[in-house]
Amino acid sequence: MEHFQTHNGFARAFREKHLTLGFLLPLESYSGSFPKMDIEEQIDLVKKVDQMGFASLFVRDAPIYDPNFGDVGFLYDPFLFLTYAAAHTEKIALGTSSIVTTLRHPLHLAKTAASLDRLSNQRFIFGVATGDRAIEFPTFKVNPEHKGELFREAITVMRKAWKESFPHIQTEHIEMTEGDIVPKPLLGDIPIFGSGYSRQTIDWLAEHTDGWMFYPQNINDQKTLIKKWSEASSTFRPFVQPIAIDLSEKPNEFPKPITGGFRAGRKFLIEYLKAYQAAGVNHVVFVLKPGKRPAKETIQELGEEVLPYFPSNA
Repeated sequence: MEHFQTHNGFARAFREKHLTLGFLLPLESYSGSFPKMDIEEQIDLVKKVDQMGFASLFVRDAPIYDPNFGDVGFLYDPFLFLTYAAAHTEKIALGTSSIVTTLRHPLHLAKTAASLDRLSNQRFIFGVATGDRAIEFPTFKVNPEHKGELFREAITVMRKAWKESFPHIQTEHIEMTEGDIVPKPLLGDIPIFGSGYSRQTIDWLAEHTDGWMFYPQNINDQKTLIKKWSEASSTFRPFVQPIAIDLSEKPNEFPKPITGGFRAGRKFLIEYLKAYQAAGVNHVVFVLKPGKRPAKETIQELGEEVLPYFPSNA
């Protein structure tokens, strides 16, 4: 884990006993399944959050649009969009939350992730998951009962492909006895973050991943979970959570719950973030979808009034 302190994305977003702030794409407040902004408007906001000094941008992976799910997830392929975003930004970490490893071949994943890490100047944070949209598994002819083992296989294979030249890899789905996967990440590795339990034990995740993305919970439950995570980890492994926000124009407005978060003024938000920092959360990813204000206004206020309390790492 110590070698990731020289990884630009990891070092920008994660430090022990410190909380930093990022966003989930799209950077937009909207109703329904599909965002409304065109790509250039979105990239303008991507550049804005980078220039204001936020730590990260994350994007979801939804290979198949399921109209019954109620949310497209993200319109574009996450790897392609993050590569495009990398060309328009300088410092911000670029992450996936999370790639559905069960529906992609591990060797393709290894090459794509290593390419993005190199093209982004080592800013890629590789969030991985088993998938939660039921129609995807029959579409790809993948047995959902095998999600756990496919997840483990993907991580094991990718790490070997990144680290070794001309690796010999033999699994149930791979027989690699010749050739190599290039390019290699500059560190011979990429920060991998699990999402939820992904059908694994907390001990397995602590041993084989470099950080953990978990769902929002009340502070006592989150504190208990982070304690278990820290005890299972031999070194610092960041804990990341999303929070959906509808930031009020009134700084003192009291919170009202919404799905995945709350509507509130910035003063409550600052105290909320301080409490979760004290509980051990290292990074919060803002979800702007349920907001009532234009995303540009929300980002501006967060950058000017909230970010100074939780600065990104230099």
